[in-house]
Amino acid sequence: MESTRKEIGQRIARARRSRGLSQIVLAGLVGRSESRLSQVERGVRNIDSHSVLTHLAEVLGLPVDDLIANETGGGVKRYQAAELIRNAMTRYDTLPAIIAPDSAQARPPDLNWLSHELRAVNRLYQATHYDAAGQRLPGLITAVEQAAHAVPTRQRRTAHTLRALIYHSVATTLNRVAETELAWTAADRSVSAARDADNPLLAAVSAYRLGYVFIRMREPEKAKILALQAAAALGPVLTKPNPQRLSLWGGLHLVAVIAAARQFDRAEVDANLEQAQRAADALGSDRNHFWTAFGPTNVRIHELSAAVTFGDPRRAVDVGESLDVTRLAPGLRGRRTQVRLDLARAYGQQRKDAAAVNVLVEAENISPELVRYDPRTHDLLTALMKREHRAGTPQLRGLAHRAGVI
Repeated sequence: MESTRKEIGQRIARARRSRGLSQIVLAGLVGRSESRLSQVERGVRNIDSHSVLTHLAEVLGLPVDDLIANETGGGVKRYQAAELIRNAMTRYDTLPAIIAPDSAQARPPDLNWLSHELRAVNRLYQATHYDAAGQRLPGLITAVEQAAHAVPTRQRRTAHTLRALIYHSVATTLNRVAETELAWTAADRSVSAARDADNPLLAAVSAYRLGYVFIRMREPEKAKILALQAAAALGPVLTKPNPQRLSLWGGLHLVAVIAAARQFDRAEVDANLEQAQRAADALGSDRNHFWTAFGPTNVRIHELSAAVTFGDPRRAVDVGESLDVTRLAPGLRGRRTQVRLDLARAYGQQRKDAAAVNVLVEAENISPELVRYDPRTHDLLTALMKREHRAGTPQLRGLAHRAGVI
């Protein structure tokens, strides 16, 4: 145990020094005294709460696993479809046709079929069937790239619209399962496709998707700037209500909410929550335009996520326990599960481990794949295993094993 404390302390000290932070500055950022941080770095004492551990990781720009790795031997499950998707994205089968436009080309894929397949994949994603979605995405990528170059000129905009939407789906799925770099590539391609489609709303969707990728990449400032610039570019959506534009404008402000929470900027969080709520009120109900699931319930879900990120478990529990997820469409299983995961993190921050485990089990019953692939849930399970009390949390060990933490 002493050797473990020393190893964790050394990792914190190395990360702190590499970022040019003094002990007193880092201690102030995570709400602890300089002397206590010094004791942690020297291995004299443990980090005293999961919220402090989370704050340390956030400030140091590291995953929690990088600070506490090798204690339980676990890690986030790798997404098996990622390599298939990477192969599809790097085939460049259409280059010969670009080089020699008059050469014989195969018949392009049917655009109606592509649209139908895309809807099926998006439904799989929102139902948290990430493995099944991932198995179908490579074929969609290959087909839409062929279509974008081979369909008649009159269908090009439609093909590029589908290309943008498919890369939105690819980026969202990969980002959810922590395949961040590949998610960024897909989101970046969606921007080019939206430009080729000459569709400003699709460009706004790309900004929305890219924002969440930047957050996962620990670039919250980039995410916030991008989201707010895109929201401003959408224009006066509240004075000229349009459901699609309202959903995107509100969704972009929710990106800014999570980005600001990662920067521990409560004023920015509250300001963007207020803007998102205005859009939700104007919209009037929960919708799912561009697969954003935007509406009043999703605003509350982001309020919960922000409170957990801040390490404000009391507010998080108040919001989470009062959330009525039955207002969401039946297929939005991921949104329902996220509420349980964030609520479990809040209970973990309060050291109510039995409650945290019970809620995690509920989340697993709704969506085992989201529990399996979510890095923050792995962080929580790792922390719970560190202070395991089997009599009070008999389901914890099995849950941690199924999630790949042990």
